[in-house]
Amino acid sequence: MAEDVVRGLLQALQIDGRVAFSAVAEVLGVSDQTVARRYQALRAAGTVRVVGQTWAEAMGEEQWLVRVGCAPGAAADLAHALARRPETSWVQVASGGAEIICMVRVAAGTSSVLTRLPRTPRVTQVIGHSVLHTFFGGPNSTLTSTGPLTPEQCEQLRPDEAVEGPPIVPSDGDRALLTQLARDGRLGYRELAAATGWSQTTVRRRMAELRQHRVLYFDVDFDPTLLGLRTTASLWLSVVPSQLVAAGQELARHAEAGFVGATTGPSNLYASVLCRDPQALYAYLTGPIAALPGLSAVETAPAVRTVKQSGPSDITVKL
Repeated sequence: MAEDVVRGLLQALQIDGRVAFSAVAEVLGVSDQTVARRYQALRAAGTVRVVGQTWAEAMGEEQWLVRVGCAPGAAADLAHALARRPETSWVQVASGGAEIICMVRVAAGTSSVLTRLPRTPRVTQVIGHSVLHTFFGGPNSTLTSTGPLTPEQCEQLRPDEAVEGPPIVPSDGDRALLTQLARDGRLGYRELAAATGWSQTTVRRRMAELRQHRVLYFDVDFDPTLLGLRTTASLWLSVVPSQLVAAGQELARHAEAGFVGATTGPSNLYASVLCRDPQALYAYLTGPIAALPGLSAVETAPAVRTVKQSGPSDITVKL
């Protein structure tokens, strides 16, 4: 029962990071206090936190997946330096410590990370892949498709749909709000009002507008071992161009997938996956991955350590 509460809570938070604990308690059939205590315990332990994120398109930004080859022993320090950069969304040490993989968000056509990395001592190679299309991940993702919530319960927790209309240009007040939510997506309206100088009513209304106009969404940083997932890997897939959409959509339906995107570069499809253990990863690679339409090659880079997830790197999420 306790494990189902955690899995259900994680699912609910991925659906709506600011969902009321009373609503989660109702669908799980437990008390409000049970859900609140479990979240606070996980948050205090550094294994779960909700973070406010912005859509790259709304901020006029591009996303790049960057692979950084390193000299022996250099990856750890460089990964932490990259994690401190505000433009990195997440940073992993992979391939036995010989490589760093990170997501970089920058204003269109610019990236200090991409231009500086090749000149960094002990960096042996830098390959940048522009993310052209996201099939699964970010605001579209679900933490686990094998959790305890039914489709009907998930729909019950889902926030209002995005609305059509002209894009919102974030104001200085919006940016102050977004900065606070990036540190803790579940901050109370009183704290957010103090940070922005707005009333609590204004904060509530503006947050709803930013979400509905696809400027703001909420993500969940979590320790995968809470779900029994101990093996993380990056997959770089080469797919026949005519089958790229079909392969991306099929991969996005896999329970193992956490992010799936079409990219530029030597391969044209990328996925970040979570599996129970190396044996489960092997079964996944030789089964569902091998069956993808148009697949011609796969490169696998197991993660040694996740240094940064969705939120600012000065708040530690233990992994």
